[in-house]
Amino acid sequence: MKLSRYIDPFIVSLVTILVLGILIPIPSGWIKALEIAGKVAVMALFLVYGMRLRTSEVWEGLKNLKLQGTVMFSTFVFIPLLGWALYPLLRHEALLGPTFALGVLYMTLLPSTVQSSVSFTSIAGGNVAGAVCSATVSNIIGMVITPLLVMLIMGAKTGVGSDSIINVLIQLLIPFIIGQLLQPKVGNWVRRSKWLTKAVDRGTILIVVAAGIAGATARGLWATVSWKDAIMLIIAAAIILAIVMSATWRAGRVLKLSRPDNIALLMCGSKKSLATGLPMAAIIFPPHIVAQVTIPVIVFHQLQLMVAAVLSRRLAAGNAEDTSTW
Repeated sequence: MKLSRYIDPFIVSLVTILVLGILIPIPSGWIKALEIAGKVAVMALFLVYGMRLRTSEVWEGLKNLKLQGTVMFSTFVFIPLLGWALYPLLRHEALLGPTFALGVLYMTLLPSTVQSSVSFTSIAGGNVAGAVCSATVSNIIGMVITPLLVMLIMGAKTGVGSDSIINVLIQLLIPFIIGQLLQPKVGNWVRRSKWLTKAVDRGTILIVVAAGIAGATARGLWATVSWKDAIMLIIAAAIILAIVMSATWRAGRVLKLSRPDNIALLMCGSKKSLATGLPMAAIIFPPHIVAQVTIPVIVFHQLQLMVAAVLSRRLAAGNAEDTSTW
């Protein structure tokens, strides 16, 4: 009996980074270096995807209106409605209390993650071109839709600067376009070198998680969380994630999506972005509640990465039984 059948080294790495990041504060200079490394890794990730994907596959991903529409519906309609429905229950002091419940509601209004959605879609053998399109479009339009949803559902006033959209274009679309331009020359080699994509996929996720956890520790966010709060947040995040992942997977089957498209829907339509959520929260909310509101976003982000890491490995192995009973 091989231990590797039950223990995923990638999950072990994620948990190790999470625990060490919480317990061991690191100098601000190191955190800044991690953040820069994360940005470089994300750019490298999309450069590699651009070199790997045939241009014809990218156009097919954009034309896949059923997949793109379903991801957008899940991200900006279904999950926000779920958060809105659960908020009156979660805000009771016996559960999360008003502030943490507000953070959970805010989390449900965020766009999808980009790098982790695409990375896990790739690891699971899903439609990477469709995932790149879905995740990128979600992140761009989320800069507008999320503040509107916050104003509509939460009653907060906010504004979003154009620099956020410019950063997305610089860090994601430009490297991807450069990769597409290089694809005719290097595409065959990149597609044969599966180790390269795997290393960039997983390496990017680990770096981004390390930077996020270290930054949260440096800001003292974990000191505001009791054990009861942490347990209730994890339970609430797990319930929401389970509902959303089950709904997206089953929706893909009802819509008769292909297995690669269904994997892309599962990975892109169930995620929420930490990278977008934290900076935007600093604009939307008063300073005295920003920390408490962003903690649920951090908890959900780490949970979704760990669950997606397990599912992507099982899906890659073709073990459909693990998801057919959700």
